Amino acid sequence: MPATDLAGRRVLAIVTNYGVEQDELVVPLAHLRAEGVEVDVAAVSADDVQTLVDDKDPGRTVTPTLTHADADPAEYDLLLVPGGTINADALRLQDDAVSLVRAFTTAGKPVAAICHGPWALVEAAAVEGKTLTSYPSLETDVLNAGGAWVDRSVVRDDDGYTLVTSRNPGDLDDFLREVDAVLAG
Repeated sequence: MPATDLAGRRVLAIVTNYGVEQDELVVPLAHLRAEGVEVDVAAVSADDVQTLVDDKDPGRTVTPTLTHADADPAEYDLLLVPGGTINADALRLQDDAVSLVRAFTTAGKPVAAICHGPWALVEAAAVEGKTLTSYPSLETDVLNAGGAWVDRSVVRDDDGYTLVTSRNPGDLDDFLREVDAVLAG
């Protein structure tokens, strides 16, 4: 897909400052930026984000662009919610992050969440009636929140707001293909 298809689009990635799965953040950032997308990373604080590899080994650090409290959903075309067990569990306890998820979904704006990232959608009451995938341990949470869980590399649900989900870093190619398609549409 030529870069001009996505040039001018804006994506907001929301994370905590510790525990995001490295490839679920840095690979989408690099990919989207290479396609001409402006990507901001919003964290709890302005401190560097310490990523992890496989939820345990320190990975790269990423400097956030802004905090959750300073992010304006109206300025973005898509919300990206990376996983990592520690990150996703802590993210769903952050009122500002959950408010961002609600703002995107109630405005009908697309959300892309991978691995444990859908926990934030469950917390925001945004999965009812949606079909999605995630890391398998979230299946019961998704079902209890009124969603339908499937085991596929990527799921796109366009009912209401568009939701793109994937299971883990091994699904990033499929995930990013669908994110690109949503941004290009």
